[in-house]
Amino acid sequence: MPETVLEVTGLRRTFGSVRAVDDVSFTLAAGGSLGIVGESGSGKTTTARIIVGLEQADEGAVLVRGRSRTGRARGRTERLERAREVQMVFQDPYLSLDPRTSVEAVLRETLRLHFPGADHAARIRELLDQVGLGTRAADALPRQLSGGQRQRVAIARALAVQPAVLVLDEAVAALDVSVQAQVLNLLADIREQTGVGYLFITHDLGVVRCVTDEVVVMRHGAIVESGPTAEVLDSPQHAYTRLLLESVPRPGWDPDRIAAARRAL
Repeated sequence: MPETVLEVTGLRRTFGSVRAVDDVSFTLAAGGSLGIVGESGSGKTTTARIIVGLEQADEGAVLVRGRSRTGRARGRTERLERAREVQMVFQDPYLSLDPRTSVEAVLRETLRLHFPGADHAARIRELLDQVGLGTRAADALPRQLSGGQRQRVAIARALAVQPAVLVLDEAVAALDVSVQAQVLNLLADIREQTGVGYLFITHDLGVVRCVTDEVVVMRHGAIVESGPTAEVLDSPQHAYTRLLLESVPRPGWDPDRIAAARRAL
């Protein structure tokens, strides 16, 4: 059996009277790929932010490689250790990259922070090659790159610290369909090469089917269905999962019927 690299148990998070995350539990195997799907407000992004450490849970536990990430990190050393364990790639790479900083400088800054005192030139070249950019992109600023290239830089920066888990929050949603396919193929190759575990946060069931082994379906902060991706998407057991699948536009698609079904749930 593969090692469990991420274990989430009984997560709860409320904002005022809103229960954003309600008793969420799942595991991710080393080198595995798990999708968390649901509509806006389902709690999937709050769950991801708790795992990364950008939010604190009211209850529950997050373990990476058996080590607890519950509670706030104590001091700079522990914050950096946690950051190396779990990295996040956001939807809009232009907002997560400094527009004044070249690609090489972005990667060098990350490597210096986590691995001070080393010569990082070779590692920077390796990372650029790994995400399909090459050294020709090293001197470029974010505004000189396409959306797909910027997202490759963001992925390279996340991989620089060799994380156990990479959280991808709608990481291809802002890209054209053809570029999405290229980035998803790249991520599949990287997972095979490195053994990093992926946690995909998305509303796109096509992405889930393409790149995940397991899937968790969330609604109103709670998990309503989970299991192997093909099994859940081909034979959904919960009415909400069926609604998500029926909401994907296709010939004969009736948005009014979908809206009525959503109100009835």
